[in-house]
Amino acid sequence: MKSPAPLSFTHEQPARAGVLLTNLGTPDAPTPAAVRRYLAEFLADTRVVEIPRALWWLILHGIILPTRPARSARNYQKIWATEGSPLLVISQRQRAALATLLAERHPEPIQVALGMRYGNPSIASALTELRAAGVRRLLILPLYPQYSAATTASTFDAIAAELRTWRWLPELRLITHYHDQDGYLDALADSVRAARRVEPAERLLFSFHGLPKRNLLAGDPYYCHCQKTARLVAERLALPPEQWAVAFQSRFGRAEWLQPYTSVLLADWAKAGIKRVDVLCPGFAADCLETLEEIAIENRQVFLNAGGEQYRYIPALNDAPGHLRALTELIEQQAGGWPEFGTGGEAAAECAERRQRALALGATA
Repeated sequence: MKSPAPLSFTHEQPARAGVLLTNLGTPDAPTPAAVRRYLAEFLADTRVVEIPRALWWLILHGIILPTRPARSARNYQKIWATEGSPLLVISQRQRAALATLLAERHPEPIQVALGMRYGNPSIASALTELRAAGVRRLLILPLYPQYSAATTASTFDAIAAELRTWRWLPELRLITHYHDQDGYLDALADSVRAARRVEPAERLLFSFHGLPKRNLLAGDPYYCHCQKTARLVAERLALPPEQWAVAFQSRFGRAEWLQPYTSVLLADWAKAGIKRVDVLCPGFAADCLETLEEIAIENRQVFLNAGGEQYRYIPALNDAPGHLRALTELIEQQAGGWPEFGTGGEAAAECAERRQRALALGATA
């Protein structure tokens, strides 16, 4: 175990609130070597792959890591931006925008940091940044609207592992899901309305990242959260049941995953005479490989090759104003009662009171 890093401390240091934004992560570059490092970390997570470790180690190191990185790197190259990985670039914009919005709405400084569950910037580095800024009240916001053990719980594992090395733990609050938050649902509905303003498609497909079916049977609420998100958005759009559906993408391996599968349903729709579809991925807070390559490119070809004529991918909410407002409201709701989210002055008063108590007890600073 790592030894706790020594930190200088003075009693006049203000105790601040901080927000840790997290997302899944991305390779550092669209190269086989970088993708291999990323996949080795990602697929070694016992929350992600829940099969016996010895068997999985053989599969991972004997089959997947020697073969998959080159293919995945080619897919990353299709969507890599000049600034870098789309997921990272968008996440950085989200962090900066949320910091600005919180600063505009609250007089006390609120620190906002970004950490990825796998890859860089790491969760450990983001927590170190927050600690150095004097954060004593920490709100964790994993950008996964629908809870799953493979995402939100895994994020908590990484945070707990880092905090084990800290002497003084911050007050913690963890947002485990926001799949039915009004602001998030309104932002999704607005994005669909904007995309369909010119020519609505015949069908709207809500495509979520898949999970093995055994996760649902073991008690993971992810499937139910996905269904509720789609239903509430469809209600906002006044869509009848025959005009929308839920499906699951990105399946891996031979086990049964949550169904229907996105690619299969799209092909079935095209073969049945559906010519125009829109696809929305509500589970992704930022566009990434799974949306920009798998949905916008690969599944487009599936639909067109099966006889479809018009395929429209509706981008993730990314840093759209409505999305940022929804996240800001979510943060404010979950951080309710903390002095930084009040009317101002509470945090400074708390700091001064703490220093006076320390001096009365004989402290020199």
